[in-house]
Amino acid sequence: MTRFSDLISPAELAARLTDPALRVVDCRASLQSVSAGREAYATGHVPRASFADLLEDLSGPVVPGKTGRHPLPEVDSFVGKLRRWGISRTHQVVVYDDAGGAFASRLWWMLRWLGHDAVAVLDGGFAAWVAEGWPVTDETVSEPAGDFAATPRGELLIEGRELAELAPTARKVLDARAPERFRGEVEPIDPVAGHIPGAVNLPFAGNLRDGRFLPPPELRARLVAALGGTPPEQAVVYCGSGVTACHDVLAFARAGLPLPRLYAGSWSEWITDPARPTERGDAP
Repeated sequence: MTRFSDLISPAELAARLTDPALRVVDCRASLQSVSAGREAYATGHVPRASFADLLEDLSGPVVPGKTGRHPLPEVDSFVGKLRRWGISRTHQVVVYDDAGGAFASRLWWMLRWLGHDAVAVLDGGFAAWVAEGWPVTDETVSEPAGDFAATPRGELLIEGRELAELAPTARKVLDARAPERFRGEVEPIDPVAGHIPGAVNLPFAGNLRDGRFLPPPELRARLVAALGGTPPEQAVVYCGSGVTACHDVLAFARAGLPLPRLYAGSWSEWITDPARPTERGDAP
């Protein structure tokens, strides 16, 4: 079986649906409704797909004043969920959502972080799957339990304390949020508006065209311009809560570039410490 490590097309996934080495996970979610993703899954999903809930499965407990809105779960607890979804280190995992990969890329990144490279996001998501006429089911999947073992890659993460201690001239920080949130003109979710000083805006939506990822050469040009000469592995990406920033990390992978570090706590954690500086307006 060909291994996919960034994106997979609906046709490529459809051709592998009967492969015993395949595992599929539905990551549909909504920041406006905690039950929307699960309800969508119950209505219809890709055959063999398990369901991963953004809050219950892909995030750990929120600690007011200490964590962001979607902190990473404890590794052993998350590995237990991967095993219940039938995932082992030998499996090709495919993840999808209905938001251009905004939520599925979180699980993609988490698996890469835990040492599993054979994971891909369904390009175009559930909408593309349906539009191309591939099968949909409302049956709950029952895969044999997996034996996933984690090998965390600490180099893919950066903590808020470390980021705060770096001089602005010694870091390249990329903010995946929409431009108006980056500039601090609006802030619909978090109590403080603005961005980390010195950050460059790299909205994750700019990685897409008509719901699908840009071709690798276009992604590479976009990312290299944002880096401004900084090696990708020395850059940091963040967003509001560490979810959509993973979309930018996926774009690096698709472009054939080394992966930047993720600030998983992101803006919602950064602002829990009033001593940390914030900034509004466009980057210099």
